[in-house]
Amino acid sequence: MVKLVKATLTDIPLMQKMVEQEVEDGVILKRNEDEVATNIRSYVLAKINDELVGYSALHIHSIRLAEIRSLIVSHKHRGKKIGKKIVEFTLKEAKELGVKEEVLVLTYLPDFFKRMNFIEIAKETIPEHKIWTDCIKCIHFPICNEVSLVYKLV
Repeated sequence: MVKLVKATLTDIPLMQKMVEQEVEDGVILKRNEDEVATNIRSYVLAKINDELVGYSALHIHSIRLAEIRSLIVSHKHRGKKIGKKIVEFTLKEAKELGVKEEVLVLTYLPDFFKRMNFIEIAKETIPEHKIWTDCIKCIHFPICNEVSLVYKLV
């Protein structure tokens, strides 16, 4: 059974190990240990027994906008609805924190999010500070094939 728990600093090495290949492939943005530590309160982990099987972060951009970042599920546990549980948890958390309008995601798997009622949007509508703080660090910048989607909270 999958249990969702908030991450702690001691989880960082396993989290970093889990995304190594996706970071190398350019699917997930590289975040160093200090950056993960600074944002540790935004991460939720999926565990089966004590095994880390997935995680994601909910980053707050403003009172109106949050973002789901770094969603990952281990290869051996994909197809078990773990990603869906993580996303549902982050959407609930966004509402509980008082995010007023929407939750953004940039992804190479838009159909996964569309099945959860996310709607595709033009990249030009993404807040500029997102581009200059995150996207610029990506190995694909400025030619990006990720799809932008939002989930409307209202």
